[in-house]
Amino acid sequence: MSRPPFPPFDEVTAAQKVQAAEDAWNTRDPEKVALAYTETSVWRNRDQHVVGREAIVGFLTAKWERELDYALRKELWAFRGNRIAVRFQYESHDAAGQWYRSYGNELWEFTDDGLMRRREASINDLAIEEADRRIFGPRPEEERGVPFPVF
Repeated sequence: MSRPPFPPFDEVTAAQKVQAAEDAWNTRDPEKVALAYTETSVWRNRDQHVVGREAIVGFLTAKWERELDYALRKELWAFRGNRIAVRFQYESHDAAGQWYRSYGNELWEFTDDGLMRRREASINDLAIEEADRRIFGPRPEEERGVPFPVF
């Protein structure tokens, strides 16, 4: 199995990889998202460590059961060889209706066949009012490649 584009990345292929990840995560389909990772992929997500594609599916299933109406934006930060760094924001609400905007950075490492073997995510959450939301579903075509606001 392979996932183009393949490393080593240039600015165009790194941006394509980031957009593909954003698009996949916005489906909120754990099985689909997990296919971008190796069978033995290692994650650090906040304070959790997840190892392997099956564990990734379980992690994402629980995440999207908890983080309702999840909508994500990712932006390329840097790249070199088989590594990409991104910054991201996403919004979601909990079962009680409290909305959150989550900010973070991810470090990715890929195999030669374009699958991610390592993902390290640092994330902070901010409670927001529903009226303060700015991310509504997947990114429209006209917003692709446009940086998102920092705060």
